[in-house]
Amino acid sequence: MKPTDSELEILHVLWTNGPSTVRQVHDALSQSRDIGYTTALKLMQIMYEKGLLSRQEDARSHTYTAAVSEEDTQRNLVDRFVETAFRGSASKLVMQILGQHKASREELDEIKNLLSDLNRDTGRQD
Repeated sequence: MKPTDSELEILHVLWTNGPSTVRQVHDALSQSRDIGYTTALKLMQIMYEKGLLSRQEDARSHTYTAAVSEEDTQRNLVDRFVETAFRGSASKLVMQILGQHKASREELDEIKNLLSDLNRDTGRQD
């Protein structure tokens, strides 16, 4: 399931802070943008219904937890993006990114190491 941009913001708060009430999520979101409490509440209720959040109920409040992992969500978003924007070509994505943004020496070294690891895992030698 692909979360909306607003849902992703809420997920980021929960991935960073762990289980949180609507008030805690609202306070965290309010640091970077103007969002009403009832808007945050409604979004979190919808996310719960969609299965993106789990909810623990106690007498006074509900505590929400991300029901999807950050890694799985990132993987699904990237897979969908590569499929739709680059027709499934990971190399076109990488060329676009590296062509538009200056990578630091450290980032290039990380990319080389990742490629070496991928080649080793697939049994290829380049």
